[in-house]
Amino acid sequence: MINRRHPEEPPVLELAPLFTLDVRLAAPKTVYNGPHGERRLIDVLGGTFTGERLSGEVLPGGADFQLVRPDGVAEIDVRAALRTDEGDLVDLTGRGLRHGPAEVPARPAAGEQVDPASYYFRECRFFDAGAPRVAWLNRVVTVAHGARARSSAKIDVFEVR
Repeated sequence: MINRRHPEEPPVLELAPLFTLDVRLAAPKTVYNGPHGERRLIDVLGGTFTGERLSGEVLPGGADFQLVRPDGVAEIDVRAALRTDEGDLVDLTGRGLRHGPAEVPARPAAGEQVDPASYYFRECRFFDAGAPRVAWLNRVVTVAHGARARSSAKIDVFEVR
């Protein structure tokens, strides 16, 4: 269904919950500090994803390849593998940004709970799925918002309709 306010206007975009990722993460490793900022590697240790249409596990072996820019913004570049409850494998990629007040990034790293509303954590997620049962993922765009803790991240993923 396409929502239009008037026939000549573009469709109104809607967001539909797809799933929530609960991901266990290794401590960030600084790869190097270069002219564009600090390059970090954060290994994905595993986790789960749960939703009405899709649930399963996040497989260990993925990673977030971050660039923390001089202005404090973390550019997120994540790659991970998902296995649905039915056994279908799905490749997940995501790009996004995380930033906020200067004191916020250190607090989750120290184990403190931080209100997700106190910083910006947004991503676009894309999928590569071979199994016919989940091939519809190859044709959707998703957006996400998340919350970071010391050794985990919780990310709500929404399909853009």
